[in-house]
Amino acid sequence: MDLEEQENELLAIHSILSSEEFVRHGLRTAGEIKVLTELPSGFLVALGEGDTRTQHEISFLPALHLAFEFPEDYPSSSPPSFTLCCIWLTHKQLASLGSHLVDLYQATGGDVVIFSWVQFLREDTLGFLNIRSLLELPNERSSPYNSEDTISASIPETNQIPLTSGSKDAERCHLSDNLMDNSHEDSRGAVAPESCKSRKDSSIPLGEEEACGKGAGNLSASDQPVSDLSLTPAQALMSEILVHDAAQTHKVFQSTVFDCSVCFLSYLGSECVRIQECGHVFCQACLAEFCKLRITEGNVLGVTCAQAGCTAFPTPDQVESLVGEELFRRYDRLLLQSTLDCMADVIYCPRTTCGSPVILEEASRVALCSVCGFAFCVTCKKTYHGRDDCRVRGKPQTDDPQQGDADLPQSVVGLTALWDDYASGSKRRQRQLESKYGRKILLSTLEEFLSEDWIAFNSKNCPYCFCTIQKDKGCNVMTCTRCQRLFCWACLGKLSYQNIGKHFEQGACTLYQYNV
Repeated sequence: MDLEEQENELLAIHSILSSEEFVRHGLRTAGEIKVLTELPSGFLVALGEGDTRTQHEISFLPALHLAFEFPEDYPSSSPPSFTLCCIWLTHKQLASLGSHLVDLYQATGGDVVIFSWVQFLREDTLGFLNIRSLLELPNERSSPYNSEDTISASIPETNQIPLTSGSKDAERCHLSDNLMDNSHEDSRGAVAPESCKSRKDSSIPLGEEEACGKGAGNLSASDQPVSDLSLTPAQALMSEILVHDAAQTHKVFQSTVFDCSVCFLSYLGSECVRIQECGHVFCQACLAEFCKLRITEGNVLGVTCAQAGCTAFPTPDQVESLVGEELFRRYDRLLLQSTLDCMADVIYCPRTTCGSPVILEEASRVALCSVCGFAFCVTCKKTYHGRDDCRVRGKPQTDDPQQGDADLPQSVVGLTALWDDYASGSKRRQRQLESKYGRKILLSTLEEFLSEDWIAFNSKNCPYCFCTIQKDKGCNVMTCTRCQRLFCWACLGKLSYQNIGKHFEQGACTLYQYNV
Protein backbone atom coordinates (compact mmCIF):
# COMPACT_ATOMS: atom_id res chain seq x y z
CA MET A 1 0.00 0.00 0.00
CA ASP A 2 2.80 2.43 0.93
CA LEU A 3 4.72 1.70 -2.29
CA GLU A 4 1.65 2.43 -4.39
CA GLU A 5 1.06 5.75 -2.61
CA GLN A 6 4.71 6.65 -3.12
CA GLU A 7 4.52 6.07 -6.87
CA ASN A 8 1.25 7.98 -7.12
CA GLU A 9 2.76 10.93 -5.27
CA LEU A 10 5.83 10.98 -7.52
CA LEU A 11 3.62 10.87 -10.62
CA ALA A 12 1.51 13.74 -9.26
CA ILE A 13 4.59 15.85 -8.52
CA HIS A 14 5.96 15.12 -11.99
CA SER A 15 2.69 16.24 -13.61
CA ILE A 16 2.43 19.45 -11.54
CA LEU A 17 6.04 20.67 -11.57
CA SER A 18 8.17 21.33 -14.64
CA SER A 19 11.33 19.42 -15.49
CA GLU A 20 13.35 22.41 -14.24
CA GLU A 21 11.63 22.21 -10.85
CA PHE A 22 11.58 18.45 -10.23
CA VAL A 23 14.06 15.71 -11.04
CA ARG A 24 13.48 12.09 -10.04
CA HIS A 25 16.54 10.02 -9.20
CA GLY A 26 16.21 7.20 -11.66
CA LEU A 27 13.80 4.45 -10.62
CA ARG A 28 14.30 5.12 -6.92
CA THR A 29 11.53 6.65 -4.84
CA ALA A 30 13.65 9.75 -4.45
CA GLY A 31 14.10 13.09 -6.16
CA GLU A 32 14.99 16.75 -5.89
CA ILE A 33 12.68 19.75 -6.03
CA LYS A 34 13.75 23.34 -6.67
CA VAL A 35 11.42 25.78 -4.88
CA LEU A 36 11.34 29.51 -5.70
CA THR A 37 10.15 31.44 -2.67
CA GLU A 38 7.44 34.02 -3.35
CA LEU A 39 8.56 37.57 -2.53
CA PRO A 40 6.38 40.56 -1.66
CA SER A 41 6.47 43.65 -3.88
CA GLY A 42 9.41 45.94 -3.11
CA PHE A 43 11.48 43.20 -1.43
CA LEU A 44 15.03 44.32 -0.60
CA VAL A 45 18.35 42.61 0.04
CA ALA A 46 20.83 44.68 2.05
CA LEU A 47 24.52 44.45 2.87
CA GLY A 48 26.21 46.63 5.47
CA GLU A 49 29.98 46.90 5.73
CA GLY A 50 31.34 49.43 8.18
CA ASP A 51 29.69 52.76 7.48
CA THR A 52 28.63 51.66 4.00
CA ARG A 53 25.25 50.08 3.40
CA THR A 54 23.95 48.94 0.01
CA GLN A 55 20.53 47.54 -0.78
CA HIS A 56 18.81 46.38 -3.94
CA GLU A 57 15.21 45.69 -4.82
CA ILE A 58 14.71 42.22 -6.28
CA SER A 59 11.86 40.03 -7.48
CA PHE A 60 13.47 36.60 -7.17
CA LEU A 61 15.72 34.84 -4.68
CA PRO A 62 17.77 31.73 -5.52
CA ALA A 63 15.82 28.54 -5.02
CA LEU A 64 15.62 26.32 -1.98
CA HIS A 65 16.56 22.76 -2.90
CA LEU A 66 14.63 19.95 -1.26
CA ALA A 67 16.07 16.48 -1.82
CA PHE A 68 14.08 13.57 -0.46
CA GLU A 69 13.88 9.80 -0.38
CA PHE A 70 10.94 7.67 0.75
CA PRO A 71 11.58 4.94 3.34
CA GLU A 72 9.66 1.69 2.90
CA ASP A 73 7.04 2.60 5.52
CA TYR A 74 6.26 6.08 4.10
CA PRO A 75 3.70 7.55 4.36
CA SER A 76 2.01 5.28 6.89
CA SER A 77 4.65 5.37 9.63
CA SER A 78 7.70 7.45 8.67
CA PRO A 79 8.29 10.77 6.92
CA PRO A 80 10.64 11.09 3.94
CA SER A 81 14.35 11.46 4.63
CA PHE A 82 15.25 14.88 3.28
CA THR A 83 17.89 17.55 2.95
CA LEU A 84 17.42 21.30 2.51
CA CYS A 85 19.93 23.49 0.74
CA CYS A 86 19.72 27.26 0.32
CA ILE A 87 22.53 29.80 -0.10
CA TRP A 88 20.73 32.75 1.54
CA LEU A 89 19.60 31.03 4.75
CA THR A 90 21.71 30.25 7.80
CA HIS A 91 22.08 26.81 9.36
CA LYS A 92 19.81 27.87 12.18
CA GLN A 93 17.09 29.02 9.75
CA LEU A 94 17.38 25.80 7.73
CA ALA A 95 17.16 23.75 10.93
CA SER A 96 14.02 25.63 11.89
CA LEU A 97 12.46 24.92 8.49
CA GLY A 98 13.48 21.26 8.71
CA SER A 99 11.85 20.90 12.10
CA HIS A 100 8.64 22.42 10.76
CA LEU A 101 8.58 20.06 7.77
CA VAL A 102 8.67 17.13 10.17
CA ASP A 103 5.84 18.73 12.15
CA LEU A 104 3.80 19.06 8.95
CA TYR A 105 4.18 15.33 8.28
CA GLN A 106 3.18 14.39 11.80
CA ALA A 107 0.10 16.63 11.47
CA THR A 108 -1.09 14.63 8.42
CA GLY A 109 -1.52 11.46 10.45
CA GLY A 110 0.32 9.29 7.93
CA ASP A 111 -0.65 10.94 4.63
CA VAL A 112 1.58 11.99 1.68
CA VAL A 113 3.30 15.28 2.41
CA ILE A 114 5.80 16.31 -0.29
CA PHE A 115 3.49 18.70 -2.11
CA SER A 116 2.47 20.30 1.20
CA TRP A 117 6.15 20.82 1.95
CA VAL A 118 6.69 22.47 -1.43
CA GLN A 119 3.69 24.73 -0.92
CA PHE A 120 4.93 25.76 2.53
CA LEU A 121 8.45 26.48 1.30
CA ARG A 122 7.13 28.51 -1.63
CA GLU A 123 4.49 30.58 0.14
CA ASP A 124 5.34 30.70 3.84
CA THR A 125 9.14 30.49 4.21
CA LEU A 126 9.67 34.24 4.66
CA GLY A 127 6.78 34.66 7.09
CA PHE A 128 7.81 31.59 9.11
CA LEU A 129 11.36 33.00 9.46
CA ASN A 130 10.02 36.50 10.22
CA ILE A 131 11.58 37.95 7.07
CA ARG A 132 9.13 40.61 5.92
CA SER A 133 10.39 42.94 3.20
CA LEU A 134 14.13 43.00 3.87
CA LEU A 135 16.81 40.30 3.82
CA GLU A 136 19.91 41.40 5.75
CA LEU A 137 23.15 39.78 4.65
CA PRO A 138 25.77 39.49 7.40
CA ASN A 139 29.09 41.30 6.91
CA GLU A 140 31.33 38.86 8.82
CA ARG A 141 34.05 37.20 6.80
CA SER A 142 33.25 33.83 8.34
CA SER A 143 29.71 34.04 7.00
CA PRO A 144 27.55 30.91 7.19
CA TYR A 145 26.38 31.49 3.63
CA ASN A 146 28.34 29.02 1.57
CA SER A 147 27.85 26.41 -1.14
CA GLU A 148 27.02 23.68 1.43
CA ASP A 149 24.67 25.58 3.75
CA THR A 150 22.46 22.52 4.31
CA ILE A 151 20.77 20.43 6.96
CA SER A 152 19.49 16.87 6.93
CA ALA A 153 16.63 15.51 8.97
CA SER A 154 14.75 12.30 9.48
CA ILE A 155 11.95 11.03 11.75
CA PRO A 156 13.14 10.63 15.36
CA GLU A 157 12.91 7.22 16.99
CA THR A 158 10.53 6.76 19.89
CA ASN A 159 13.30 7.17 22.45
CA GLN A 160 14.67 10.35 20.86
CA ILE A 161 13.83 13.99 21.50
CA PRO A 162 11.73 15.47 18.65
CA LEU A 163 13.75 17.63 16.29
CA THR A 164 13.66 21.34 17.13
CA SER A 165 15.90 24.19 16.12
CA GLY A 166 17.04 24.71 19.71
CA SER A 167 17.82 21.15 20.76
CA LYS A 168 21.14 19.37 20.62
CA ASP A 169 19.57 16.83 18.29
CA ALA A 170 18.74 19.65 15.90
CA GLU A 171 22.34 20.73 15.92
CA ARG A 172 23.42 17.19 15.13
CA CYS A 173 21.01 17.25 12.17
CA HIS A 174 23.14 19.86 10.47
CA LEU A 175 24.91 18.26 7.60
CA SER A 176 28.42 17.22 8.57
CA ASP A 177 31.55 17.18 6.46
CA ASN A 178 30.57 13.73 5.23
CA LEU A 179 28.32 15.51 2.71
CA MET A 180 31.39 17.12 1.19
CA ASP A 181 32.41 13.90 -0.55
CA ASN A 182 30.79 12.55 -3.71
CA SER A 183 28.48 10.05 -2.03
CA HIS A 184 24.73 10.31 -2.53
CA GLU A 185 23.84 10.03 1.16
CA ASP A 186 25.01 11.65 4.36
CA SER A 187 26.15 9.68 7.41
CA ARG A 188 22.52 9.15 8.56
CA GLY A 189 20.99 8.18 5.24
CA ALA A 190 19.40 11.52 4.28
CA VAL A 191 19.63 12.34 0.60
CA ALA A 192 21.82 15.34 -0.22
CA PRO A 193 20.59 17.64 -2.98
CA GLU A 194 22.27 16.87 -6.27
CA SER A 195 22.89 20.60 -6.70
CA CYS A 196 25.14 20.56 -3.63
CA LYS A 197 27.45 17.88 -5.04
CA SER A 198 30.18 18.13 -7.60
CA ARG A 199 29.04 19.10 -11.09
CA LYS A 200 29.92 15.80 -12.71
CA ASP A 201 27.62 13.93 -10.30
CA SER A 202 24.73 16.35 -10.65
CA SER A 203 21.47 15.27 -12.24
CA ILE A 204 20.22 18.86 -12.39
CA PRO A 205 20.63 20.39 -15.89
CA LEU A 206 23.91 22.22 -16.37
CA GLY A 207 23.68 25.76 -15.03
CA GLU A 208 21.00 25.05 -12.39
CA GLU A 209 23.49 23.91 -9.78
CA GLU A 210 24.78 27.47 -9.49
CA ALA A 211 21.81 28.15 -7.21
CA CYS A 212 23.64 26.25 -4.45
CA GLY A 213 27.15 27.61 -4.76
CA LYS A 214 27.92 26.39 -8.28
CA GLY A 215 27.85 22.77 -7.20
CA ALA A 216 31.44 22.77 -6.02
CA GLY A 217 30.83 21.28 -2.59
CA ASN A 218 34.14 19.44 -2.42
CA LEU A 219 36.40 22.41 -3.16
CA SER A 220 38.65 23.75 -0.43
CA ALA A 221 39.24 27.47 0.00
CA SER A 222 42.49 27.26 -1.93
CA ASP A 223 40.69 25.64 -4.87
CA GLN A 224 38.21 28.51 -5.29
CA PRO A 225 38.64 30.80 -8.31
CA VAL A 226 41.10 33.63 -7.72
CA SER A 227 38.47 36.25 -8.61
CA ASP A 228 36.40 35.17 -5.58
CA LEU A 229 39.25 35.78 -3.12
CA SER A 230 38.71 39.56 -3.16
CA LEU A 231 35.04 39.23 -2.12
CA THR A 232 33.69 38.56 1.33
CA PRO A 233 31.19 35.68 1.55
CA ALA A 234 28.37 38.21 1.93
CA GLN A 235 29.55 40.16 -1.15
CA ALA A 236 29.74 36.97 -3.18
CA LEU A 237 26.25 36.04 -2.02
CA MET A 238 24.89 39.47 -2.93
CA SER A 239 26.43 39.13 -6.39
CA GLU A 240 24.89 35.70 -6.91
CA ILE A 241 21.46 36.90 -5.76
CA LEU A 242 21.51 39.85 -8.17
CA VAL A 243 22.66 37.68 -11.09
CA HIS A 244 19.91 35.16 -10.35
CA ASP A 245 17.29 37.92 -10.08
CA ALA A 246 18.34 39.37 -13.44
CA ALA A 247 18.20 35.95 -15.12
CA GLN A 248 14.76 35.13 -13.74
CA THR A 249 13.43 38.61 -14.61
CA HIS A 250 14.63 38.15 -18.19
CA LYS A 251 13.05 34.71 -18.34
CA VAL A 252 9.69 36.10 -17.21
CA PHE A 253 9.99 39.00 -19.68
CA GLN A 254 10.55 36.65 -22.60
CA SER A 255 7.38 34.68 -21.87
CA THR A 256 5.17 37.75 -21.29
CA VAL A 257 3.06 39.39 -24.03
CA PHE A 258 3.60 43.13 -24.68
CA ASP A 259 1.94 45.70 -26.94
CA CYS A 260 4.39 47.61 -29.15
CA SER A 261 3.81 51.38 -28.82
CA VAL A 262 4.79 51.94 -32.46
CA CYS A 263 2.87 49.34 -34.49
CA PHE A 264 0.29 48.57 -31.74
CA LEU A 265 0.64 44.81 -32.25
CA SER A 266 1.18 42.23 -29.52
CA TYR A 267 4.40 40.22 -29.23
CA LEU A 268 6.08 37.89 -26.80
CA GLY A 269 8.90 39.46 -24.84
CA SER A 270 11.37 37.27 -26.73
CA GLU A 271 10.52 39.37 -29.82
CA CYS A 272 10.68 42.69 -28.00
CA VAL A 273 13.24 45.09 -26.52
CA ARG A 274 12.82 46.87 -23.19
CA ILE A 275 14.65 50.20 -22.77
CA GLN A 276 16.23 49.70 -19.37
CA GLU A 277 16.36 53.38 -18.43
CA CYS A 278 12.61 54.03 -18.83
CA GLY A 279 11.05 50.55 -19.09
CA HIS A 280 9.24 51.15 -22.41
CA VAL A 281 8.86 48.04 -24.58
CA PHE A 282 8.85 47.86 -28.40
CA CYS A 283 8.95 45.05 -30.91
CA GLN A 284 12.41 44.47 -32.32
CA ALA A 285 11.39 45.31 -35.90
CA CYS A 286 9.99 48.75 -35.05
CA LEU A 287 12.84 49.79 -32.76
CA ALA A 288 15.43 48.50 -35.25
CA GLU A 289 13.92 50.59 -38.06
CA PHE A 290 13.78 53.63 -35.78
CA CYS A 291 17.47 53.31 -34.81
CA LYS A 292 18.67 52.54 -38.35
CA LEU A 293 16.98 55.68 -39.71
CA ARG A 294 18.56 57.90 -37.07
CA ILE A 295 22.05 56.45 -37.60
CA THR A 296 21.81 56.68 -41.39
CA GLU A 297 20.86 60.35 -41.08
CA GLY A 298 23.84 60.90 -38.78
CA ASN A 299 21.57 61.89 -35.89
CA VAL A 300 23.13 59.57 -33.31
CA LEU A 301 21.83 61.64 -30.41
CA GLY A 302 18.37 60.86 -31.74
CA VAL A 303 18.87 57.14 -31.11
CA THR A 304 16.62 57.21 -28.07
CA CYS A 305 13.47 55.53 -26.82
CA ALA A 306 10.82 55.53 -29.55
CA GLN A 307 8.12 56.64 -27.10
CA ALA A 308 7.05 60.22 -27.83
CA GLY A 309 8.71 62.65 -25.44
CA CYS A 310 10.99 60.04 -23.84
CA THR A 311 14.72 60.83 -23.87
CA ALA A 312 16.00 57.52 -22.48
CA PHE A 313 18.74 55.77 -24.45
CA PRO A 314 19.03 52.07 -25.34
CA THR A 315 22.23 50.39 -24.25
CA PRO A 316 25.05 49.98 -26.79
CA ASP A 317 24.49 46.20 -26.77
CA GLN A 318 20.82 46.74 -27.63
CA VAL A 319 21.71 49.13 -30.46
CA GLU A 320 24.24 46.70 -31.94
CA SER A 321 21.78 43.78 -31.83
CA LEU A 322 19.13 45.92 -33.55
CA VAL A 323 21.13 47.59 -36.36
CA GLY A 324 23.92 45.11 -37.07
CA GLU A 325 27.69 45.41 -36.91
CA GLU A 326 28.23 47.79 -39.84
CA LEU A 327 25.72 50.45 -38.78
CA PHE A 328 26.80 50.09 -35.17
CA ARG A 329 30.39 50.99 -36.12
CA ARG A 330 29.06 54.16 -37.71
CA TYR A 331 26.93 54.87 -34.63
CA ASP A 332 29.86 54.31 -32.29
CA ARG A 333 32.16 56.56 -34.34
CA LEU A 334 29.67 59.39 -34.71
CA LEU A 335 28.74 59.23 -31.04
CA LEU A 336 32.40 59.50 -30.05
CA GLN A 337 32.91 62.36 -32.49
CA SER A 338 29.83 64.15 -31.16
CA THR A 339 31.06 63.73 -27.59
CA LEU A 340 34.52 65.05 -28.42
CA ASP A 341 33.04 68.03 -30.27
CA CYS A 342 31.20 69.03 -27.10
CA MET A 343 34.37 68.96 -24.97
CA ALA A 344 36.02 72.36 -24.71
CA ASP A 345 39.33 70.86 -23.59
CA VAL A 346 39.79 68.62 -26.63
CA ILE A 347 41.74 69.66 -29.72
CA TYR A 348 42.96 67.59 -32.69
CA CYS A 349 46.55 66.97 -33.68
CA PRO A 350 47.22 69.19 -36.77
CA ARG A 351 49.45 66.63 -38.47
CA THR A 352 47.70 65.40 -41.61
CA THR A 353 48.96 61.87 -40.94
CA CYS A 354 47.56 61.79 -37.41
CA GLY A 355 44.56 63.95 -36.43
CA SER A 356 44.17 62.24 -33.03
CA PRO A 357 42.24 63.99 -30.23
CA VAL A 358 44.43 65.71 -27.63
CA ILE A 359 43.30 66.83 -24.17
CA LEU A 360 44.40 70.38 -23.37
CA GLU A 361 45.92 71.30 -20.05
CA GLU A 362 44.31 74.26 -18.36
CA ALA A 363 45.95 77.63 -19.17
CA SER A 364 48.59 75.94 -21.33
CA ARG A 365 49.51 77.15 -24.82
CA VAL A 366 51.13 73.88 -25.81
CA ALA A 367 49.57 70.52 -26.58
CA LEU A 368 51.32 67.18 -26.97
CA CYS A 369 49.81 64.45 -29.12
CA SER A 370 50.05 61.14 -27.27
CA VAL A 371 49.88 59.18 -30.54
CA CYS A 372 52.56 60.78 -32.74
CA GLY A 373 54.39 62.84 -30.08
CA PHE A 374 53.94 66.15 -31.95
CA ALA A 375 54.06 69.26 -29.71
CA PHE A 376 52.15 72.18 -31.18
CA CYS A 377 50.78 75.60 -30.32
CA VAL A 378 47.08 75.48 -29.49
CA THR A 379 46.54 78.86 -31.16
CA CYS A 380 48.21 78.55 -34.55
CA LYS A 381 48.31 74.73 -34.67
CA LYS A 382 51.98 74.84 -35.74
CA THR A 383 55.11 73.47 -34.09
CA TYR A 384 55.34 74.92 -30.60
CA HIS A 385 57.34 78.14 -30.63
CA GLY A 386 57.61 78.91 -26.93
CA ARG A 387 56.46 82.34 -25.73
CA ASP A 388 56.99 84.01 -29.08
CA ASP A 389 53.92 85.45 -30.73
CA CYS A 390 52.32 83.30 -33.38
CA ARG A 391 50.53 84.33 -36.51
CA VAL A 392 47.03 83.07 -36.14
CA ARG A 393 46.09 81.03 -39.14
CA GLY A 394 42.51 82.23 -39.35
CA LYS A 395 40.05 81.43 -42.03
CA PRO A 396 39.41 84.15 -44.59
CA GLN A 397 36.51 86.42 -43.77
CA THR A 398 33.56 85.75 -45.97
CA ASP A 399 29.88 86.48 -46.21
CA ASP A 400 29.18 82.93 -47.35
CA PRO A 401 26.57 81.52 -44.94
CA GLN A 402 28.06 78.09 -45.59
CA GLN A 403 31.42 79.09 -44.08
CA GLY A 404 31.87 77.04 -40.90
CA ASP A 405 34.24 77.52 -37.98
CA ALA A 406 35.12 73.97 -36.92
CA ASP A 407 38.40 72.28 -37.81
CA LEU A 408 38.35 69.25 -40.08
CA PRO A 409 39.92 65.98 -38.92
CA GLN A 410 43.54 66.01 -40.01
CA SER A 411 44.08 62.31 -40.64
CA VAL A 412 43.07 60.36 -43.72
CA VAL A 413 41.13 58.00 -41.46
CA GLY A 414 39.27 60.91 -39.90
CA LEU A 415 38.51 62.48 -43.28
CA THR A 416 37.33 59.12 -44.62
CA ALA A 417 34.96 58.79 -41.68
CA LEU A 418 33.71 62.34 -42.21
CA TRP A 419 33.22 61.69 -45.89
CA ASP A 420 31.27 58.53 -45.16
CA ASP A 421 29.04 60.54 -42.83
CA TYR A 422 28.57 63.24 -45.46
CA ALA A 423 28.06 60.98 -48.48
CA SER A 424 25.61 58.59 -46.85
CA GLY A 425 23.74 61.15 -44.76
CA SER A 426 20.47 62.82 -45.57
CA LYS A 427 20.35 66.35 -47.03
CA ARG A 428 19.64 67.65 -43.56
CA ARG A 429 22.76 65.93 -42.22
CA GLN A 430 24.82 67.24 -45.12
CA ARG A 431 23.67 70.78 -44.42
CA GLN A 432 24.60 70.34 -40.76
CA LEU A 433 28.13 69.26 -41.68
CA GLU A 434 28.49 72.06 -44.26
CA SER A 435 27.35 74.60 -41.68
CA LYS A 436 29.79 73.19 -39.14
CA TYR A 437 32.90 72.88 -41.32
CA GLY A 438 32.14 75.26 -44.19
CA ARG A 439 31.08 73.88 -47.55
CA LYS A 440 34.08 75.14 -49.51
CA ILE A 441 36.62 73.99 -46.95
CA LEU A 442 34.83 70.70 -46.43
CA LEU A 443 34.66 69.82 -50.10
CA SER A 444 38.05 71.14 -51.14
CA THR A 445 39.84 69.19 -48.41
CA LEU A 446 37.90 66.04 -49.19
CA GLU A 447 38.77 66.50 -52.86
CA GLU A 448 42.43 66.68 -51.96
CA PHE A 449 42.50 63.51 -49.91
CA LEU A 450 39.61 61.56 -51.35
CA SER A 451 39.50 62.91 -54.89
CA GLU A 452 38.14 59.86 -56.63
CA ASP A 453 35.31 59.26 -54.18
CA TRP A 454 34.57 62.96 -53.90
CA ILE A 455 34.45 63.51 -57.67
CA ALA A 456 32.16 60.51 -58.14
CA PHE A 457 29.68 61.98 -55.67
CA ASN A 458 29.94 65.75 -56.29
CA SER A 459 30.54 66.03 -60.03
CA LYS A 460 28.54 65.33 -63.18
CA ASN A 461 29.44 64.78 -66.79
CA CYS A 462 28.63 67.36 -69.41
CA PRO A 463 25.82 65.93 -71.61
CA TYR A 464 27.70 67.13 -74.71
CA CYS A 465 31.39 66.32 -74.29
CA PHE A 466 31.16 64.23 -71.09
CA CYS A 467 33.75 66.36 -69.33
CA THR A 468 33.61 66.03 -65.52
CA ILE A 469 32.24 69.22 -63.98
CA GLN A 470 31.82 70.43 -60.41
CA LYS A 471 29.08 72.88 -59.48
CA ASP A 472 30.46 75.30 -56.88
CA LYS A 473 27.44 77.54 -56.34
CA GLY A 474 24.95 79.66 -58.21
CA CYS A 475 21.99 78.70 -60.38
CA ASN A 476 21.41 75.42 -62.19
CA VAL A 477 22.30 76.84 -65.64
CA MET A 478 25.77 75.42 -66.25
CA THR A 479 28.34 76.25 -68.93
CA CYS A 480 30.84 73.52 -69.68
CA THR A 481 34.36 74.95 -69.41
CA ARG A 482 35.49 72.58 -72.15
CA CYS A 483 32.88 72.81 -74.90
CA GLN A 484 31.20 76.07 -73.71
CA ARG A 485 27.69 74.60 -74.12
CA LEU A 486 24.78 75.16 -71.74
CA PHE A 487 22.98 72.47 -69.77
CA CYS A 488 20.79 72.06 -66.67
CA TRP A 489 22.69 70.82 -63.64
CA ALA A 490 19.59 69.28 -62.06
CA CYS A 491 18.52 67.01 -64.92
CA LEU A 492 21.52 67.30 -67.30
CA GLY A 493 19.15 68.48 -69.99
CA LYS A 494 20.69 70.36 -72.94
CA LEU A 495 19.86 74.05 -73.00
CA SER A 496 20.10 76.97 -75.40
CA TYR A 497 19.87 80.63 -74.67
CA GLN A 498 16.39 80.62 -76.23
CA ASN A 499 14.80 77.91 -74.06
CA ILE A 500 16.36 78.55 -70.64
CA GLY A 501 13.29 80.29 -69.24
CA LYS A 502 10.84 77.75 -70.66
CA HIS A 503 12.88 74.84 -69.24
CA PHE A 504 12.65 76.07 -65.65
CA GLU A 505 9.14 77.53 -65.88
CA GLN A 506 7.46 74.50 -67.43
CA GLY A 507 9.68 71.65 -66.30
CA ALA A 508 10.33 70.00 -62.92
CA CYS A 509 13.68 71.72 -62.38
CA THR A 510 14.14 74.94 -60.45
CA LEU A 511 16.54 77.66 -61.44
CA TYR A 512 18.06 78.00 -57.99
CA GLN A 513 18.64 74.77 -56.15
CA TYR A 514 21.36 74.64 -53.61
CA ASN A 515 22.25 70.96 -53.77
CA VAL A 516 20.88 68.12 -55.89
